[in-house]
Amino acid sequence: MHGIPRNTALAARKQLSAASFVCRSCRQQRQQRRPYSSSISPPPPAPPSAAFAALPSRRLISVAGPDAAKFLQGVITANIASKEARARETGFYAAFLNATGRVLHDVFIYPNTAGLGGGAAAEQQQAGTRFLIEVDTNEAERLARHIKRYKLRAKFDVRLLAVDEATVWQAWDDSGKPLTTDAATLSSMTQDPRTPGLGYRLVGAAGAPPHLDLEATTEDSYTVRRYLQGVAEGQDEIIREHALPQETNMDFMNGIDYHKGCYVGQELTIRTKHRGVVRKRILPCMIYDVDRAAPQTLAYRPEEDSNHGPEGLPAETVPRETSIGRSGKRGRSAGKWLKGIGNVGLGLCRLEIMTDVVLPGETAASTYDPANEFLLQWGEGEDHKNNAVKVKAFVPEWLRNGLNEVPGQ
Repeated sequence: MHGIPRNTALAARKQLSAASFVCRSCRQQRQQRRPYSSSISPPPPAPPSAAFAALPSRRLISVAGPDAAKFLQGVITANIASKEARARETGFYAAFLNATGRVLHDVFIYPNTAGLGGGAAAEQQQAGTRFLIEVDTNEAERLARHIKRYKLRAKFDVRLLAVDEATVWQAWDDSGKPLTTDAATLSSMTQDPRTPGLGYRLVGAAGAPPHLDLEATTEDSYTVRRYLQGVAEGQDEIIREHALPQETNMDFMNGIDYHKGCYVGQELTIRTKHRGVVRKRILPCMIYDVDRAAPQTLAYRPEEDSNHGPEGLPAETVPRETSIGRSGKRGRSAGKWLKGIGNVGLGLCRLEIMTDVVLPGETAASTYDPANEFLLQWGEGEDHKNNAVKVKAFVPEWLRNGLNEVPGQ
């Protein structure tokens, strides 16, 4: 028997090696895309119209010292001072960016909160130069390390507050009544600036719920409200070092001050505003069974979706970053799925494909067709055929108004 020629064997080994190679990004996506599991809890009930909820998904970092304000001014997208150039008295929304202008962390920053959680004597003496930074719980340690790494010789201390020191709450009342509470139980109360009607952000000592004449509910209720209004939060939804702040709608959620001085990531942020076109934005989405007609209005319907099996809902079964394709058609991806509950969630959507929004320089949504439907499909082999739902994106009124009012977006 003749042996295999040496050159042929080498070529075969190279071909096998190339075929079996999987890049790091693809490996991560495969790990994230787990098949449907029947152990997933049923979707939560519809959120109350007036309630408050603790947010364990958020943690607080204390930044205290004479240089705290100056340091933060150089690393966040919002202005540490008010429009009147005065020190802020209430919390505000902002983001930390990397050098290329991509979002690292979405945050709330609360000034003048000395003493929360029984802080050290040094912190007590630094009232007026102390800030609490609210961030995704899973990212809190990373952000604290990031701040410590870049503080250099700046005079301030950084401390991650323990879970039993402080709690972040969200409160809302759709009737429009003003929120009243006992100020003694809170260190900060801020009207959420991101969208109209989202409610109030509260910060207080752990174990001491705010005294509100509202129903207590779970964080899931708040999350459903966020999704219905198209508000992303945390790095499960605002993918770290991938999303531009405009793609997450921070430009219309009072998270960017285009008139402030230099900060990390400012160059691309300003260039995108004045010269770029934001073609992708995070939008609220509704998923529905492949055999159903497309919904005409965005609505959370847990009573319908809890009965669906692996071929459809709930949205928790759809892996993060699943590509959104056109149903029955080929072509470029229309976006990516981010996260959801029940039949609603968030997607990073191409506006000219999935919506009727007209981009700057165009006279119409060039590739948008209201008859088109869009598909989320995941898994491999037979799972790829079975694990599929349709998805429809909606443009919230607050975002549409913002896009219409600002020339060039």
